[in-house]
Amino acid sequence: MHLQKIILAALLLVPSLSHAWWNDQWPYRLPIALDASATGANLKADVGEATVLVKLHTGNFEDFFSLKEDLADIRFIADDDKTPLKFHVEHADLINQLVYIWVKVPQIAGAVNTGRIWMYYGNETATAAQDAGGSFDVNSALALHFGPELGKDATANANNAAAVTAAAASGAQIAGGAAFDTGKTIVVNDAPSLAVSATKGATISFWMKPAGLQTDAWIFHRSGNGGDVIIGLDQNAIYARVKLPSGVVAETTKAASVRVDNWQHVALAIEATKLVLYVDGAEVANAPLQLADFGGAITLGAAATGGHQFVGALDEVRIDSVARSADWIVLQAANQGLDKLLQVQKAEQLGDGGGHGSGFWKVIIGSQDEAGWAVLIILFVMAIICFAVMIGKGIYVSRVQKDNELFLEKYRELGDADPAMLDQEDSEEDKELEDSPIAQALFGKHDHFQSSPIYRVYHRAVQETRNRIGTSVGARAAGLTPAAIASIRATLDTQIVREMQRLNSQMVFLTIGVAGGPFIGLFGTVVGVMIVFAAIAASGDVNINAIAPGVAAALAATVMGLFVAIPALFGYNYLTSKIKAAIADMRVFADEFTTRLAEYHGQK
Repeated sequence: MHLQKIILAALLLVPSLSHAWWNDQWPYRLPIALDASATGANLKADVGEATVLVKLHTGNFEDFFSLKEDLADIRFIADDDKTPLKFHVEHADLINQLVYIWVKVPQIAGAVNTGRIWMYYGNETATAAQDAGGSFDVNSALALHFGPELGKDATANANNAAAVTAAAASGAQIAGGAAFDTGKTIVVNDAPSLAVSATKGATISFWMKPAGLQTDAWIFHRSGNGGDVIIGLDQNAIYARVKLPSGVVAETTKAASVRVDNWQHVALAIEATKLVLYVDGAEVANAPLQLADFGGAITLGAAATGGHQFVGALDEVRIDSVARSADWIVLQAANQGLDKLLQVQKAEQLGDGGGHGSGFWKVIIGSQDEAGWAVLIILFVMAIICFAVMIGKGIYVSRVQKDNELFLEKYRELGDADPAMLDQEDSEEDKELEDSPIAQALFGKHDHFQSSPIYRVYHRAVQETRNRIGTSVGARAAGLTPAAIASIRATLDTQIVREMQRLNSQMVFLTIGVAGGPFIGLFGTVVGVMIVFAAIAASGDVNINAIAPGVAAALAATVMGLFVAIPALFGYNYLTSKIKAAIADMRVFADEFTTRLAEYHGQK
């Protein structure tokens, strides 16, 4: 039994030993599994030095807010957690949380899970380490990503286009693409790195989206020194033809396997003894060939001399100076299409044993974009103001009720005595706190009902009475005419209005919270959902993992809006009921006190 425990403990230590942290200056790392078996293809051999596409979006990555704006902190490390890998970023949109990165991995095994690569990030002091040319192997002759510069070659060969009349196409298979229509082409001049060797062959691959059925449109044309390479489209059938400088022609059959208005991966492997045409990683046609050396300029979208116009869009055009294997083509189609090859796993944080970003709250927070944060901050400020008003006003109306009750109790104890006996002059401290009812309720003295609005109405009435008859407390004097009593009553009404304003001050913040909070939250949700669907349209990756985090983050704005509105609604109704009761008490007292003044000081 002890031996079994020792063995189990040793086995548990194996992962921790193999997962050593590459560099402690990088606080986060993202494990990315490479699983060729997930592509559904039965690969016959390993694929070495493959340039694979890593797609980061809200469905598989939560920490966009932890990345540097220029992505200079990103590093890719091999499965041994020691060897840096070459990579370059094709497209980065941190607002919509979508990043495309090309990484050269040393090897992908055939039918088994090969392990993983690591993406490290979060080092604020890191400098950029992208290497576009180094991201491709030595057999990669041309790679057109169709970024901001449509004709720029991403490989180290710099086979940039000599002429570009095609337009940029948004919403392509991978970030941007190139749109072709009548007279629109991209031309790349011949170069030594693009030469086709009789012994090594070549591979041409791209993503295409035909705009409807077409009649013998040439998607790819290479011509020079009497030779031609054509990849054409006739209706919904695709074919390839190679004419060597000797005049020998090899042409595949027309394979009816093309879907119009859909993105599909096409590859042509020019081997030493045959042509092999693939669509979405599956072989659709082939033809025998005895290959010879040749070259020539490349025209995308039409024939080099004009005509045979292709109408549609292309993306990720690649030319390799070697005939790639069927396994390599399958992996490219799977990786760049539905991304079955790479499985982005849960991020890890240095020192916590992994699991960084776990929990649904971290998913929601990590998926927020700038618009979402702006709405949440506004609602958070509104929530603070509403709660501050509710707490402050709650303390104030409670103090008002107590002082009112105490004053009325003392007032009724006067009986037939002088009604002005309870009046006192305000102290300097009372005058300083007079403009802040909440501060007066919290910090002021309450030795003569300072927080009672009924007392302030009473105090005003006593002052008006003394101004007219000049009597002191305890002295009874007649002389208030009906007109004077009416004037005092008008003064009381004015004071009641002032006290109503005092009681209702700051209540407008609660009405704004009740009415505006849900609408601001709804606005944030609508904008967030729009951004989510825009990112899905740009990436072409429609699955619940891509949608759910962004939608959850968008709905957080509505939740926050309700968090503002619901407490504010209950607080507003409660405070309003208390304020209405205080106002009613003031009106009743004003009528009662006016009558008593008329009886006590009225003319006989």
